[in-house]
Amino acid sequence: MNDNKNINKNKNKSIKIIEIDPYLKPYEKDIQLRVNSYNSCKKKLLQNNQSFESFANGDLFYGFHLVADGWVYREWAPAADALYLIGDFNCWDAKAHPLQKKENGNWEIFLPGVQTLKHMSCVKVRVVAKNVSRDRIPLYIKRTVQDPITHDFVGQIWQPDYDFKWQDGEFNLDKENTLFIYEAHVGMAQEKEGMGTFKEFTEITLPRIKAAGYNTIQLMAIMQHPYYASFGYQVSNFFAVSSWFGTPEELKVLINTAHTMGIAVLLDLVHSHSIKNIAEGINEFDGTDYQFFNTGALGNHSAWGTKLFNYGKPEVLHFLLSNIKFWLEEYHFDGYRFDGVSSMLYHHNGLGVEFSDYSKYFSMDTDIDAITYLQFANDLIRELNPNAVTIAEDMSGMPGMCLPVDFGGLGFDYRLSMGVPDLWVKILKELPDEKWSMNQLWHELTSRRPREKNIGYSESHDQALVGDKTLMFRLGDKEIYTHMSKNDDNLIIGRAMELHKLIKFITITLGGEGYLNFMGNEFGHPEWIDFPREGNNWSYHYARRQWSLMENKELKYEYLSNFDREMLILVKTYNVLGSSDLQNLWTDEQQKLLAFRKGGLVFLFNFNPVESFSEYELPTGEMGEYKIVFNSDDKTFGGQGRIAKDYIYHTEKLRKKKGKIGIIIYSPSRTVLVLKKE
Repeated sequence: MNDNKNINKNKNKSIKIIEIDPYLKPYEKDIQLRVNSYNSCKKKLLQNNQSFESFANGDLFYGFHLVADGWVYREWAPAADALYLIGDFNCWDAKAHPLQKKENGNWEIFLPGVQTLKHMSCVKVRVVAKNVSRDRIPLYIKRTVQDPITHDFVGQIWQPDYDFKWQDGEFNLDKENTLFIYEAHVGMAQEKEGMGTFKEFTEITLPRIKAAGYNTIQLMAIMQHPYYASFGYQVSNFFAVSSWFGTPEELKVLINTAHTMGIAVLLDLVHSHSIKNIAEGINEFDGTDYQFFNTGALGNHSAWGTKLFNYGKPEVLHFLLSNIKFWLEEYHFDGYRFDGVSSMLYHHNGLGVEFSDYSKYFSMDTDIDAITYLQFANDLIRELNPNAVTIAEDMSGMPGMCLPVDFGGLGFDYRLSMGVPDLWVKILKELPDEKWSMNQLWHELTSRRPREKNIGYSESHDQALVGDKTLMFRLGDKEIYTHMSKNDDNLIIGRAMELHKLIKFITITLGGEGYLNFMGNEFGHPEWIDFPREGNNWSYHYARRQWSLMENKELKYEYLSNFDREMLILVKTYNVLGSSDLQNLWTDEQQKLLAFRKGGLVFLFNFNPVESFSEYELPTGEMGEYKIVFNSDDKTFGGQGRIAKDYIYHTEKLRKKKGKIGIIIYSPSRTVLVLKKE
């Protein structure tokens, strides 16, 4: 009887998503299928009222564990015929230490003596399957290193003789606060032409992030990846910290330091696919192609050349959910940005599909198992830390992505507004300035799934990869090399500076409930990102950040840095991103002006490329006195300083605006003015 009540209760809750978004009503059966899959799979996975937290403990069982009188090592390799532990501790003797086969495809060996394996010992496991013998890196290894001579990767025992002393007990991410995310890559965070380290990031980059005003860091490329130029998106060892940048302890110092500075740290989590390499990764570990991944075409990503997980397999769910718990608990991450969610959601991986209507989200191509996994992942994270944040990188716009699981949603806190940077690239490529549509900007920047939160951004690392350009470089092009001096009045750079500020500002105010910036772009970092590879003679020239450009008082990059910092201060002070009072005050398509109210402030954007308006009638919606609290024409931002800061504007009836209440104000070309009612 109680079971029936619970089923009905869940069924009623699942309809909530349709109440929120009535356009989903024709797809009610598909939504119910999503809910039924969640309930049935959860019941099978979690026996005897088990929690996700107690289920996701793979790393506490598998891998290497120091016990009172020795070491225990376990692996899951159901199709293997034999496993042998090899390493420098036994001179790589392939027969000296065989593992014993246990139930459920598990293998185990006990090594007597706590000194048998030492901290930083190198290990592998020889896996014999189908008469093929391969030396593999253990699945749950915490660190891998590259042999300087052979360049092969090996597992490394990581067991320091001390426990790391965390000092972040007072830190707790408040989910009610707006996220201002600084997307960062440790390796390219320094100016030197080489690979940056965790230590350098802690000592040099963290203070920059704090000074710039960002309260959250999104760290890329933390999970071990053998090919540096993959940007960390082809993971080989899911429980290992990338040895490119330093040790596990040095990563802990980085996160601990960030927390003591009041900065949260998110991990860029890659559970959408895995590297296909056999030598370094988990592919064909037990000799089969189906241990972790789908078989055939469904197991291979045609565009990325990687392997795709089988999310319907309980053992795969155990591996991935344990991985989520591990990074939260071992390294104190405050949440995740889930990479490649669109690829997970559909068997076609989102390739070549235009998601033009709701039917595209509910079809035979939708991977219900992947949806269930993402719901489980969010459930687990909430159990472990209710304040942890999850962000979905989904370009498809799947409905319910950021609604609670018991509403029929997937449970994320935010989705990335991926269409916004694409919009800016398209506009800058295809339209002359005088053809920009204010209605289009308003629509594209304010359209959201109902009651789902977004992270807005005008550019991320995606827009700067080799073959593309950063926003400032797209605007200034080659002139950026020769005309960024403060005493140079180059027209192309002048336009670039003005539009860079306008694009960033309208995106942060309208584009989401949180905001993201890729490191260096706050000051208009030029050029593109290109990691060392054979095609560029293994150069680090474009895989670094040129902070000296911003710090050079003779260059205009300082203006953009000042603007970004003060922009954040303004939107924080008035809680602009968290406000629900957004109101379009006026859209002037002909003159290219857009005015709106948000956070109790009035914003006036003038995108007109040539015309300033000395007496522009600005509707305010309320009577009173108004004063400018921010303007992009300020000289500290590289503007001309044409706006009086202390002038008080009095409202009146506006003749040209149908008698609306407002003020008459000077609006210079390509500027934004922000006013507050006194």
